[in-house]
Amino acid sequence: METKDSNLSKYDAALAKYETRLSDAEVAAKTAEIIEKKRAENNTPEVKKFLFSCIDLTTLRCEDNDESVMRFTQNVNRFDEEFPDLKNVAAICVYPNFAEIVRDTLEVEDVQIACVSGGFPSSQTFPEVKIAETALALSEGATEIDIVIPVGKFLAGDYEAMCDEIEELKETCKTHRLKVILETGALRTAENIKKASILAMYAGADFIKTSTGKQQPAATPEAAYVMCQAIKEYYELTGRRVGFKPAGGLNTVEDALTYYTLVKEILGEEWLDNFYFRLGTSRLANLLLSDILGKETKWF
Repeated sequence: METKDSNLSKYDAALAKYETRLSDAEVAAKTAEIIEKKRAENNTPEVKKFLFSCIDLTTLRCEDNDESVMRFTQNVNRFDEEFPDLKNVAAICVYPNFAEIVRDTLEVEDVQIACVSGGFPSSQTFPEVKIAETALALSEGATEIDIVIPVGKFLAGDYEAMCDEIEELKETCKTHRLKVILETGALRTAENIKKASILAMYAGADFIKTSTGKQQPAATPEAAYVMCQAIKEYYELTGRRVGFKPAGGLNTVEDALTYYTLVKEILGEEWLDNFYFRLGTSRLANLLLSDILGKETKWF
């Protein structure tokens, strides 16, 4: 019979295949170098249109209700009519109890219904509740699920419990994509972010995502650099391509260009579509749209 210690050694063995001893200062310097040298060349209308199409348009407010979520979704429907030359957002992201409202209201094709689940945003509830909530969201119309790792378990070194939860939730999702949020601000160091990235992918994540947006700091370029490096190394070792999603604190068009630049330089062109690259935000949608159209536009 396999013991807990042997299970732990399995995760340690997985981590041992990667370089996880990272210097925060070196990560910051390499990140800054890429941004300084490469971001300006990506400041084009074509890139901004692409970035708009990568947005997970998000409403996660305590004030959300059926009517407000319906209006939110109707704006996405009307966008196709008003801006036929632009590609729509990638997904609408809501709390799981609104999945049915979005499903019944959404009329446009190729826009996913993403639900935050699994005790979002803290991940502090029973695994059975996380599984049930995820299953209910999928049954109500969700096509993608965003969960948060149990950060406390990870920081305590209980990799088995963390990975077991992800594996169980991925099994619940089956063919639907599971986006796993690391809450990088709580992980604090580049070394922790690298380890959490690898373990999340090892356990079945289809995407790894920086943050919930509910805790500060949220997304940072340095966290993105580490996560993209982890995705690249994982792909080289396993042949499985995992997506990347920065979320939380994406407040300017320049922020979006920063994350685009990091993905392009580290992961390459193969990741530059909205199947493997997303931006978790709502604020940024109007800013990008205004920039693309050349005038202030408040559509969403």
